[in-house]
Order: sequence, then C-alpha cells, then structure tokens
Amino acid sequence: MKRLYHETFTQDGKPNPAIWTLEVGEKWANNESQCYVDDLDHAFVKDGVLTIRSTIHHNEHCKYRSARLNSKGKLEFLYGKLTIRAKMPKGKGAWPALWLMGNTAQNKVRWPLCGEIDLVEFAGNRPGIITCAIHTDTYNHTKQNDKGKKIKVLDASTAFHDYTLDWTKDYLSFQIDGKEFYRVEKQPGDTVKEWPFDTPYYVIMNVAVGGWYAGPITDQDLPWEMQIASITIDQIE
Repeated sequence: MKRLYHETFTQDGKPNPAIWTLEVGEKWANNESQCYVDDLDHAFVKDGVLTIRSTIHHNEHCKYRSARLNSKGKLEFLYGKLTIRAKMPKGKGAWPALWLMGNTAQNKVRWPLCGEIDLVEFAGNRPGIITCAIHTDTYNHTKQNDKGKKIKVLDASTAFHDYTLDWTKDYLSFQIDGKEFYRVEKQPGDTVKEWPFDTPYYVIMNVAVGGWYAGPITDQDLPWEMQIASITIDQIE
C-alpha cells in the first residue's frame, strides 16, 4: 500500500480547495429539499474537525441549506483502502452520506453505468442504523435490486467511528472500526454493467435534507452537523 492522502484537518477555515470542490445548486435528485451552498457557515474546518452543516431559513429563498464536497479531478484512486472517521448528525430529515462515484467525464458514461459505492448512508429518522450499498447498471435502486446491507451502530450520532472501504480488483469490503460487515465479490462473467469498479473513483461527502431515503423533515431539529475527524486513502501499488 502507498499512502495517497491523509487529512486530519489541522488548518481552520475552508476545506482545502486543492482537494475539495463545493458543489452549488438548488435542484437535486431523490426528492431532496436543500440548496447546496459554498460558504463557511455550511462547510468549515475548526479544532481538527471538518463540519458539514445543514441550516433552516424561514421566509427566505432556499429554506434549507447545506454543503456537498467532492474530490473529482483532484483526488481519485483505483483499488486501495479509504477510511473516513466520522460522526453522523442528529435530527429527523437528515441524510448524510459518504460515497464514491466513477469519473463520468473520464469514462464518458452516465450513472448508473459509471458505478456508485455508498460507504455510509444514514437517516435521522432511523438513528442507530448505518447502510452501505453499490449501484451499477445491472444493480441499482431504480430497479430496487441494489446490493447492500444495514448494520446497527447505536452511537453513530454521538461518537466517531472509522468507516472503511477496502477495494481490490476482486471485491469491495465495507468495514466499521476495522470489522467487515459486508462484502461484494466480482463474479465470473461480470461485465462493466455488473462490475464498473475497475476505474478511478472520487469521494463525495454531503448532508442532504429530506428526500426519499431520509423521510419527513422536523424543522425544529435543525441545524444538523456531520463531522469528519480524518480521511485516509492508501492505494494498492
């Protein structure tokens, strides 16, 4: 393994722009309600922690605001181990996610053929449950046959945990605090439609508001915060 990236967020302020792009926009998929913005109220580093915050703004344009960061074109890797030490937010309607996508510009294909790896999805309406999944052209949520698993992590919103993807040419292993809880293996005869995981992927970290996965929003629960204490990527040489 070669250490590709290690971040412990020692520099207060904006997330490192050499690595992270903040996506901005008002319309997003999956029936989500937030606008994503680029400012220090919604994505900031302080005291060794990256915080992604969702807020509410009554009687204003974009009632819900949040942040979505990606490393596309700046930090991508193929095979290796990604570990994100994170604490999930509290609040009904929160939908934080730590996930990866194939670089569609590089592959010249769109979702789901590009592939998606969901390291962590969490819903504030279902506290204490962490979900992982993969989406491909053959297996994805629009067909209701995506592959994944739920696991109880009762203190997910009160304690930091290490969420790890161990990725080789033969399998994807999903781990929490060093213990595997789900594995997907490449099968004989798999094509890019079943196994698009042989090309570089980039990392996405966001907190959505509402949507199909998160469920109803309780306004009184905002603001929410997902906190990231460290990110490490070791790439197979």
